[in-house]
Amino acid sequence: MRNLLAISSIGLAVLLAGCGIHNTVIPTVHGRPEDVLDFATLYGQNCAACHGKNGSDGAAMNLANPQYQALVDDASLRKWISAGMPGTQMPAFAQSNGGTLTDAQIGAIIAGMRKQWSRPNIFAGVQPPPYAQDKTGDPHRGQQAFEQRCAICHKQERGQITDPVYLALTSDQALRSMIIAGNPEIGHPDWRHDSAGAKAAAPLSAQDVDDIVTYLASLRNPAPAQPGNSAGAGSNSTAAPAGR
Repeated sequence: MRNLLAISSIGLAVLLAGCGIHNTVIPTVHGRPEDVLDFATLYGQNCAACHGKNGSDGAAMNLANPQYQALVDDASLRKWISAGMPGTQMPAFAQSNGGTLTDAQIGAIIAGMRKQWSRPNIFAGVQPPPYAQDKTGDPHRGQQAFEQRCAICHKQERGQITDPVYLALTSDQALRSMIIAGNPEIGHPDWRHDSAGAKAAAPLSAQDVDDIVTYLASLRNPAPAQPGNSAGAGSNSTAAPAGR
């Protein structure tokens, strides 16, 4: 029985390797996999391959960014972990959606992220734009706001964020989260600061963020090629990365 459990643990580690990054260390599981509630083990098996060993320096959203942790609520985190995020490679992890995690394990991951990476009062009493966008913005206003606040860094030779190929690899929500929360590990400012990191004369409003996301979405190729197909002019042949 002991040997059988060891073999099962190895098989589970392979199945849960995430996005295919092979140098991620997978903690050893003892006992039944569904009984594991340790955050380090669950995160290492299911999240680290895309989001980085310590929540950062990964291909997907910087989960260790305390501003992101303050922006996103538990319900949204549970939704993305349970059912995956459309338009990205973020898969569904809940058993009810064909994944391997129980509701209790998803709750343990969320609680662990909060304990490890949240920081009380990170926004210092300032209300950020809402995490979710519930209405379509104006792409023309969005282009103007983008050129005023974003283009200085996201020029074609540097950021290439307006490239339809890049935009086909990420979701509107991932773009919105980055605009609002920023990403300190790459020097990306939040909605309150300019490209140099200084406090902007006026922070981006909720409408500004809606408009910028809508503008960027309007540049996305509406019919990207599927992986394995020959890519025609203006088409994309790469699957989208995880993002939240």
